[in-house]
Amino acid sequence: MNKIIKNTLILTVITVVSGLLLGIVYDITKEPIAAAQESSKQAAFRSVLPDASSFEEYEDFDADAAAALLKENGYSDDITEAAAGISESGETVGYVINVTSHSGYGGDIQISVGILNDGTVSGIEMLDISETAGLGMKAAEPEFKDQFKGKNVEKFSYTKSGESGDDKIDAISGATITTSAVTDAVNSALAYFNSELGGGGNE
Repeated sequence: MNKIIKNTLILTVITVVSGLLLGIVYDITKEPIAAAQESSKQAAFRSVLPDASSFEEYEDFDADAAAALLKENGYSDDITEAAAGISESGETVGYVINVTSHSGYGGDIQISVGILNDGTVSGIEMLDISETAGLGMKAAEPEFKDQFKGKNVEKFSYTKSGESGDDKIDAISGATITTSAVTDAVNSALAYFNSELGGGGNE
């Protein structure tokens, strides 16, 4: 019996100490991790909206209202953040909209979409993607991403046959699910922009 009690006490002490150490490690690392995540996000913002020198959170952003808007337009994605891109002269040159697609082959795909005031997509960047290597992961490569850049359309669609048109995106071979998820995410950003931000009315 004494041995059982002794082993129980040892295990309890180990558990408590381990918990305390984990807590200390978390406290030490949470700020650097948050800083790294913010730095990565800002880099993505600059990449998709290069005309902006700084970014300000869109104060009227409402995640629930954005979700309802997307649902009305037939999308199951989530808008997680919207920020105005500000030029050196203090003017709003466009917006960055962060979208989470739940339709990726390997899980959620998080994307930043830059949109100029006139509705032109200035770029897209992957914030988080875990698709199949050599297939869906090609969505993070310029050859695919740059198809959206410089296009001013109401919505995009993808094609497997090389059909031409500003609104057409060539699908990634062998990764139709990923192509569809990314295309819908960009369309979700456009739907939100056109409803809430279009025309620069919120400068």
